[in-house]
Amino acid sequence: MTADLKQKKALVTGGTRGIGKAIAGALADAGAQVSITGTAASGPAGEEHARYEYLGIDFSDRKATEAFAQEARAGRYDILINNAGINQIGAFAELKFTDFDRIIEVNLRTPFLLCQAVLPHMQERQWGRIVNITSIFGIISKEFRAPYSTSKFGLDGMTAALAAEVAESGILANCVAPGFTDTDLTRRVLGEDGIAELAQRVPQRRLGRPEEVASLVTFLASPENSYISGQTIAIDGGFTRV
Repeated sequence: MTADLKQKKALVTGGTRGIGKAIAGALADAGAQVSITGTAASGPAGEEHARYEYLGIDFSDRKATEAFAQEARAGRYDILINNAGINQIGAFAELKFTDFDRIIEVNLRTPFLLCQAVLPHMQERQWGRIVNITSIFGIISKEFRAPYSTSKFGLDGMTAALAAEVAESGILANCVAPGFTDTDLTRRVLGEDGIAELAQRVPQRRLGRPEEVASLVTFLASPENSYISGQTIAIDGGFTRV
């Protein structure tokens, strides 16, 4: 069943590359009017420029983020996809608290502020969809991922509480937790050999595709989703279940 998002306004944070880019494209294909954020001063050029409204914002800047949240409140969005996120790998005892704070700022505080910002319009219309992109490392974790997992586990808990509060208003909030996904960044970091090795750890013996994540997110963000709320759905080829 194809999602119909005509006359819906959507905000996708971190929508210029990887999973966020795929989500923005899928929402636009479904008919939504899509705004995307990125950290660069200017957004995509060419055909992509015509598809989206681009909003430049550095979510690690608290004052700028708070101002952006006020703009989002005025934007009257029907759909919010909190996808922007950062990570830093390091030994627990050696991590600087400033780095921990920065990850929490971008990955958890920003989604909290943006959820607050879009709620008045959604409550007024008695309809809204919020999808927060977490990670398999918000379901399980491993060494050297303490700040990132803290932020993603926290986002999961925040989403569950929000969903319980607003479901009666026609607003459904969920998390999608991607596993290892074949993005340009993943390929640059790991290379072909690293990708092949990582794929062997996944029951399906391959990495996920951004378009697969985008398809799930688009369903959850659409009227076709009428009864799923407060959930974290892993899309990981079975990785977290083995």
